[in-house]
Amino acid sequence: MERASERRTASALFAGFRALGLFSNDIPHVVRFSALKRRFYVTTCVGKSFHTYDVQKLSLVAVSNSVPQDICCMAADGRLVFAAYGNVFSAFARNKEIVHTFKGHKAEIHLLQPFGDHIISVDTDSILIIWHIYSEEEYLQLTFDKSVFKISAILHPSTYLNKILLGSEQGSLQLWNVKSNKLLYTFPGWKLGVTALQQAPAVDVVAIGLMSGQVIIHNVKFNETLMKFRQDWGPITSISFRTDGHPVMAAGSPCGHIGLWDLEDKKLINQMRNAHSTAIAGLTFLHREPLLVTNGADNALRIWIFDGPTGEGRLLRFRMGHSAPLTSIRYYGQNGQQILSASQDGTLQSFSTVHEKFNKSLGHGLINKKRVKRKGLQNTMSVRLPPITKFAAEEARESDWDGIIACHQGKLSCSTWNYQKSTIGAYFLKPKEMKKDDITATAVDITSCGNFAVIGLSSGTVDVYNMQSGIHRGSFGKDQAHKGSVRGVAVDGLNQLTVTTGSEGLLKFWNFKNKILIHSVSLSSSPNIMLLHRDSGILGLALDDFSISVLDIETRKIVREFSGHQGQINDMAFSPDGRWLISAAMDCSIRTWDLPSGCLIDCFLLDSAPLNVSMSPTGDFLATSHVDHLGIFLWSNISLYSVVSLRPLPADYVPSVVMLPGTCQTQDVEVSEETVEPSDEMIEYDSPEQLNEQLVTLSLLPESRWKNLLNLDVIKKKNKPKEPPKVPKSAPFFIPTIPGLVPRYAAPEQNNDPQQSKVVNLGVLAQKSDFCLKLEEGLVNNKYDTALNLLKESGPSGIETELRSLSPDCGGSVEVMQSFLKMIGMMLDRKRDFELAQAYLALFLKLHLKMLPSEPELLEEITNLSSQVEENWTHLQSLFNQSVNVKRK
Repeated sequence: MERASERRTASALFAGFRALGLFSNDIPHVVRFSALKRRFYVTTCVGKSFHTYDVQKLSLVAVSNSVPQDICCMAADGRLVFAAYGNVFSAFARNKEIVHTFKGHKAEIHLLQPFGDHIISVDTDSILIIWHIYSEEEYLQLTFDKSVFKISAILHPSTYLNKILLGSEQGSLQLWNVKSNKLLYTFPGWKLGVTALQQAPAVDVVAIGLMSGQVIIHNVKFNETLMKFRQDWGPITSISFRTDGHPVMAAGSPCGHIGLWDLEDKKLINQMRNAHSTAIAGLTFLHREPLLVTNGADNALRIWIFDGPTGEGRLLRFRMGHSAPLTSIRYYGQNGQQILSASQDGTLQSFSTVHEKFNKSLGHGLINKKRVKRKGLQNTMSVRLPPITKFAAEEARESDWDGIIACHQGKLSCSTWNYQKSTIGAYFLKPKEMKKDDITATAVDITSCGNFAVIGLSSGTVDVYNMQSGIHRGSFGKDQAHKGSVRGVAVDGLNQLTVTTGSEGLLKFWNFKNKILIHSVSLSSSPNIMLLHRDSGILGLALDDFSISVLDIETRKIVREFSGHQGQINDMAFSPDGRWLISAAMDCSIRTWDLPSGCLIDCFLLDSAPLNVSMSPTGDFLATSHVDHLGIFLWSNISLYSVVSLRPLPADYVPSVVMLPGTCQTQDVEVSEETVEPSDEMIEYDSPEQLNEQLVTLSLLPESRWKNLLNLDVIKKKNKPKEPPKVPKSAPFFIPTIPGLVPRYAAPEQNNDPQQSKVVNLGVLAQKSDFCLKLEEGLVNNKYDTALNLLKESGPSGIETELRSLSPDCGGSVEVMQSFLKMIGMMLDRKRDFELAQAYLALFLKLHLKMLPSEPELLEEITNLSSQVEENWTHLQSLFNQSVNVKRK
């Protein structure tokens, strides 16, 4: 047991499955064109892997395998995708697996440039290396002085064979011939750092983005500046040109705005403000199409189409997740396919565990939605609600009225949301008479019928509202339900009982209908979180002393207490059947408690503290969110598809750190047999033939083998055919077999001696059976196991024939009959095969009862058996009577 627990350091119940809601980060995207499929594909980075989307529908095509570190830059050519992580970069084939890895840099790589059959990499120490892709060999290395020329951008100008253009943070640019390893020309620049280089549709012309927000359109052949543009939004992050016949250039900025410039009129024609909520990481016009692809660190990938008369872009397609860490997540519905999540960015979104096309955003909460629509406000930042801290959802009446209630950070009023319409609801629920301004909503719940919402406030008041009309339907208590802030509210499944808890350390039970206090329980510490499992009536309470108390709302008593967390408990979740309670705390651990046994059965650590946990209604996945992470992480329930030991963990159990799952589904890793040692817990239990020598044990034979032994003559009489069997005209050939339950072919008689006598041996006619021979051997060695096994393998007719042949009249003897009775006595002494001993003895007495008194040896044996049978049966009868009396009581 101890050795098994020492070996098991990872989670035995949950395995990382995949991450939801991750689409992009601050690494610029890469656009590729597939000549085979005639489609554009966009690749975005999500931490240690990248996603590839089909631009036509923005559907996810592939997810790459993970790399050891976060990806710091990407590039692509027609066949491969290149991703750098740390001082190493790799080439990926088919958007998935690594086929080449390039090692040689000592500093972090921040620029990659495909160059035919070669790839150029630049690190932060301004060391440039040119590699041959397929041989992974280094072709050329250039070293630059960081204080004089620190490379910040790289470009291969069109039609410039074997030449690259380098931009620096000092402002100068250099044109190199990498084949001859010569510096061809140095452009003095504009005394401002170069942030972006982009080839213009015209040959010899490049666009240069500067730290000041300027975009210089420069002819590198004649070293002549053609035009200048300036944006007041900070450094230029990326540049792209339209190639569908419109002379338009787009330039990105750190504040999320995009400027559109007309190259013929040399003026700004449009501004795409707030295209992203963070800096524009990358933007690319698709070749000969009016489509602009953008991505940013706000976890969004957007495609804009330019089909308007004034040249403005409108949003065509997008994939978007949360742009700030999550505050709360909960499964929505009973099918376990949607997860509602609230974030610090103020949005409420729904993520599908089945496919990304079912994701949807319920948007930002607006203080006055009608006013925004009426005035047509473009910038809604001033009227947006603060982030949602807690919410409750119920799908029972989602098609009739709002089914989600949410409380916001620092706000008194709670907002309603409509999942079906994917928008904020019609009401803001708050009490009318409230004098103080510092009162906020701290806890919410919605009834299982979807008709009522219960809201707890920091003042100790608990109010009930109607979700259909938004009307206040009463409060619990005279003035307030608790003296301190309300930490949790819950309503049972039948709207009979309401449970509330406050920071003063009291748990109160109220009648939901008349709002009367029924019972109050004093807690050992102030509660932090309260969670009710409605089906089982089990209430979980996380206290400020890092312990967990579990109550039964029927008896209103504490039934379990758990301790073990070393930090504040952030969230809890019940399994669908109510057997497990899963808790997540700031000590970076997720623990699973078994309620029936009251023990800790699973524990594992994470490198980032879990903030929220939610168990799927179907029990297949556990969803978690973590500090400083934008995604939702799914963990599969191993107990659904594998044998899992649920033995309690020892007090000194030390869990290990488990890595968060990636965005692709985890694949089974083949483990060598040498590393896998079977745990004592997982070995299947083989039941012995007899648990204890004092226990009466039955055999494993079916009833048909022994139950009807006394009635065989009646059964044969019923089954006797009415007409004799007709002999067929030409009987088919049958291989001779030996009669019995197990079919065996009869061995042919071999006649090796040609001089054998033809006189018939009469002893052959009276040949004894194997059973009789084994009984005769038992008289000598007192072992009857072989004889008993022969009877077990025979059918009812065979057993009757064997017992009938024991008589001296049928070829047996008195000694053989005595040996049979000793065999029955042995069975009764061992208390094994109890029902067989009774059945065989009953049949023996039926067949040979008349001759027993005439044989003193048999009479003595049968007398001893009688006392044994009576003793065993008396003991069993007393046990039967005791069980019957207990059942009647």
